[in-house]
Amino acid sequence: MSEATNVPFGPQHPVLPEPIQLRISLEDENVLQALPALGYVHRGIEKAGELNDFQQNVFLVERVCGICSSIHALAYCLAVESAMGLEVPKRADYLRVVWMELHRIHSHLLYLGLLAEAFGFESVFMEFWRIRERVMDLLEMTAGNRVIISVCTIGGVRRDIDAEQAKTIREELPKVREEAKRLVDTLLGDYTVKRRTVGKGVIPAQAALELGAVGPTLRGSGVAQDMRMAGYAAYSELQFRPVTFADGDTYARTAVRAHEVFQSMDLVLAALENLPEGELAVKFKGRPEGAALARVEAPRGELIYMVVGNGTKNLERMRVRVPTYANIPALLSVLPGCEFADVPVVTLSIDPCISCTER
Repeated sequence: MSEATNVPFGPQHPVLPEPIQLRISLEDENVLQALPALGYVHRGIEKAGELNDFQQNVFLVERVCGICSSIHALAYCLAVESAMGLEVPKRADYLRVVWMELHRIHSHLLYLGLLAEAFGFESVFMEFWRIRERVMDLLEMTAGNRVIISVCTIGGVRRDIDAEQAKTIREELPKVREEAKRLVDTLLGDYTVKRRTVGKGVIPAQAALELGAVGPTLRGSGVAQDMRMAGYAAYSELQFRPVTFADGDTYARTAVRAHEVFQSMDLVLAALENLPEGELAVKFKGRPEGAALARVEAPRGELIYMVVGNGTKNLERMRVRVPTYANIPALLSVLPGCEFADVPVVTLSIDPCISCTER
């Protein structure tokens, strides 16, 4: 019987874009155990949230994760609005959906490109990211920036989308859909991709629930759980239904994200079609007092913000629970039994964001 070999995987690896380290024990080519080592990018953002004026924190939380920056801002604003009893104008709710779903599209396209790169498909990787640039062009057109767009504010949104911009979005998204569908069909139908993903890293539905998995990691195990079903912003009026696949493997988690790209396009177009007239933000006086919680669906899963106000301009506490933190236990449960060559792709299948996790 061969002895176990301990191999450090990460924090720098040509496949993983995130600085996560897994300390892996191997017997021959089979993984016996995987233990995480975090702490490479801690930035003290939660503490900074207690030192800033509560309104300045909207810009701070967008730096937790650039890829889903506007969704962090939305979650924070929802928590503060709940603490202050603010009711956001309807037009702002619909505009929030537009920008949040554009962010989800470009996040999932980024993931699909990185997955293609993990298989060595450099051209497919660049094609996914080329399409993603067109989505970021829409963000720049409507918000003035491509990644951190700073559109959410406490009580509503800072910017509007005019008729000409809405027309451009309606014309551009069908073109993006057509190009993305061709690439998605190529990626998900490829023999090599299926050999490397089907049956790899299987998380059964019950295990996913017990381990606290969220987002596409959970929905890839067949569990129809998505915080957009709670109806925050304008989701309750847009007939939202979560995308699920039942197999629970790396392929299913990838398929969930691929299909959510097209679902998010539908949500953007529906929000623009039903965009009501009205104010962009409600004016308010006062400061947050008491505790409040907001739960939203980021591209990687459920994102939670808790704020505790004490009636001053500074929060007493700001607490963030990000989806990657919730998905790491599920990842660690499926790596034992995998072949070592499968570790990078299985790890990538939860779409890890370590800057979110460590903050």
